[in-house]
Amino acid sequence: ISGPMVTVEASSSDGKEQGVETSVTYYRLEEVAKRNSLKELWLVIHGRVYDVTRFLNEHPGGEEVLLEQAGVDASESFEDVGHSSDAREMLKQYYIGDVHPSDLKPESGSKDPLKNNTCKSCWVYWIFPIVGAILLGFLYRYYTLEIKSS
Repeated sequence: ISGPMVTVEASSSDGKEQGVETSVTYYRLEEVAKRNSLKELWLVIHGRVYDVTRFLNEHPGGEEVLLEQAGVDASESFEDVGHSSDAREMLKQYYIGDVHPSDLKPESGSKDPLKNNTCKSCWVYWIFPIVGAILLGFLYRYYTLEIKSS
């Protein structure tokens, strides 16, 4: 497969929508990376490509936020902000296609990178409470030994 974009036709196999054909356009990440300006701004969220150029002036966080994520995978940033269900619904109108499957990087042990939402660095958030609990345990023990010895 050559070129930045591939369109695949797929027909529905369920009884409700017989004869309905949908097409999915796949974009290479290198093609998305070129769309990183005020004139044309694309980004990737969970393996889907969005053209948010029309949304620049409307974005509540300002256009700078979108420009920082232009042309790259913005999934982590999108989730970190905690977008509402309304924002997720609004995102659908800017959908233009999917990232080409060969450009998706599955995480270890996952066959579908879009379904694996594990946090690679979540253990960092547990370090401070664990270290704090151990430190408090030692301080308590030291304090109780001081009281007994005096």
